[in-house]
Amino acid sequence: MTTTPPTLTYSLEDVLFRFEQKVDKQFAEINQKMDRQFAEINQKMDRQFAEINQKIEKIEQRLTKLEIGQAELLGEIKALDEKFSGEIKALDQKVSGIDKRLDNQEFINRGVLVSLIVTLIGGAIKVISLLPPQKLV
Repeated sequence: MTTTPPTLTYSLEDVLFRFEQKVDKQFAEINQKMDRQFAEINQKMDRQFAEINQKIEKIEQRLTKLEIGQAELLGEIKALDEKFSGEIKALDQKVSGIDKRLDNQEFINRGVLVSLIVTLIGGAIKVISLLPPQKLV
């Protein structure tokens, strides 16, 4: 018994049409998957960019506060510098006045000391002159 193999008769057009449909279907599925993945990636990137922008804004706010604080400190330093420079000038004038008074006081003290010594020497001479002269043997 010999059997004859079955023969299939398809037209090339039908085969190519089915092949094209399968390929189109697979491309459509791939395109859908890619579109979903791109959408997910875009959402993630948008969220991350939003977070980065928020962090940058916080940093800018802190930097602004820091700059304002620095300006205030510079103003206070300048005010203190002006205040102390004025006080230092006043102290210099007072010290100069005290130096002059001390010089005068030293001069007076020297004069008093010299006059006291002269008076003591004069008194000692007077006391010695009141004593009777002694004979030398």
